[in-house]
Amino acid sequence: MSDMDGSGGVATAAGPDAEAENEPPHAVSVLLKGEGLQIGETPELEVPPSAKRPRLKEEEEELGPHVEPFSVPEETAAEVNSMQEVSATPAQEAPRQCEDGSEVEAEPTVSERFEEECHQNGDEGPDDAPEGEGEQKPEEERDSGGSAGSPGEAEHPACSLGLDLTQNPQMLTGAWDEYSSYPENYLKGCKWAPDGSCILTNSADNVLRVYNIPPEVYSYNWDQLPQMSPVLRMAEGDTIYDYCWYPKMNSLDPHSCFLASSSRDNPVHVWDAFYGDVRASFRPYNHLDELTAAHSLCFSPDGTQLYCGFDKTVRVFYTDRPGRDCEERPTIVKKQGQSGIISCFGFSPCQSVYACGSYSRCAGLYSCQDGSLLALLPTRHHGGLTHLLFSPDGNYLYTGGRKDPEILCWDLREPGKVVFSLKRNVATNQRIYFDLDQSGRYLLSGDTKGVVWAWDTQTAPPDGSEEPLQPQLQFQAHWDCTNGISVHPFMPLLATSSGQRQFPWPSEGDSASEGEGEEAVMVEQESRQDNALTLWWAGPLGPATEASPVQSAEAVEA
Repeated sequence: MSDMDGSGGVATAAGPDAEAENEPPHAVSVLLKGEGLQIGETPELEVPPSAKRPRLKEEEEELGPHVEPFSVPEETAAEVNSMQEVSATPAQEAPRQCEDGSEVEAEPTVSERFEEECHQNGDEGPDDAPEGEGEQKPEEERDSGGSAGSPGEAEHPACSLGLDLTQNPQMLTGAWDEYSSYPENYLKGCKWAPDGSCILTNSADNVLRVYNIPPEVYSYNWDQLPQMSPVLRMAEGDTIYDYCWYPKMNSLDPHSCFLASSSRDNPVHVWDAFYGDVRASFRPYNHLDELTAAHSLCFSPDGTQLYCGFDKTVRVFYTDRPGRDCEERPTIVKKQGQSGIISCFGFSPCQSVYACGSYSRCAGLYSCQDGSLLALLPTRHHGGLTHLLFSPDGNYLYTGGRKDPEILCWDLREPGKVVFSLKRNVATNQRIYFDLDQSGRYLLSGDTKGVVWAWDTQTAPPDGSEEPLQPQLQFQAHWDCTNGISVHPFMPLLATSSGQRQFPWPSEGDSASEGEGEEAVMVEQESRQDNALTLWWAGPLGPATEASPVQSAEAVEA
């Protein structure tokens, strides 16, 4: 179980969680053949070693004490603000080579690898933007703008590809055997890392898993993609309420590679994304001095603060000061304000403003400086809010709730005004995520029937008539509920997660059985359980792909 006092250590578990033991250290990067390995590792192919190695003494001296790396120095933050390069290890010594044999002075980024493969396959992209200084700008804007992404797709060749939603995405690979060994081990969302090197999932067995992008994705060898396996598992002690990446995460800087999670009856844990250790803990206490769990989490855009949601209260911890010290910001003052449990957060990419959604079916806008309420949006949702998202320009806020078929788009220049609504099928209390691409044009969401919906927000009527916006694309991604969807920061890659709790239903002939005094027999509902993480290609297809037997979204139905 997790270390509650924040002293660290590898997360262990018994029973269903035992699978989280003895995993290799995670480099939070894409591994290609012939590239360097971490300090102390022996050269291998893509298959990681079978056992976790202990940290070497030299590494302890380099990384510092166990809790100290959690504080990101200023020079490191400045480096993260530049183009977030992704390497095989943070200690790469030998110069890397392109596939044509020429050496490069700097580590190639994920987008550079992707661009190189596109050129080798004859796919120049729609805009064919030249290489140069402009490659760093989209990542810089994305870092300063938070999780909603940044505009300006055409400034980088990889970004210029963008999402192609005129046709169904191609299914690349996924992970499903990982979630079949534990009964009803359905997923609860997925989130790409800020640097795009890996993806994080949450599931019903209370284990956070990290997956690397398969290297074959960059070479368009999609007919050779194997099933994905997690490179890191982190087991929490109880039901995980929320989880999030550190927004300045960069694989080249081990100090910045961490994530936070909150679980029932546990403090907020900060996990090392290289080794799976608990790097630090934040302990929120209530008025009775009892430990209480946060229902939602979100780092501030600069990563210096961690916002935690509670009943009618937001607590703000400083990331360089683990422990119980925090700033309390009540959302109700003198019986006025936002009531209910704060269930989700979002930060404006342009202003010092954050939004809180609550189970009381409303959202509020607050000042980042002192937490004062700036605006309280009207109660328009039919269920409690479970997810919200700012547009990249900061002018609009998207909100969605449980047992609510609508995603509402609010115009923050006129607080309280709904520009348009997006219809989807949400029939349960489960959190159904939605996401925007880096330009803010396309919004994608799953639903309880396994369908992924994609809307073009630029087709909304300018008069703001609040009419439902018709989807540009919908396809059957899973047989079960598609509860999570995440758009890659700069590649046309989608990640979806699926599954939900299955409830037994009375069997046929129960009325006759009850008349005879016998107990009714409960059987599982006749439905296909589909607990899986899936990667989709939603961009232009290269020549290698057109000739390969890739399974498309339509083939999933077969």
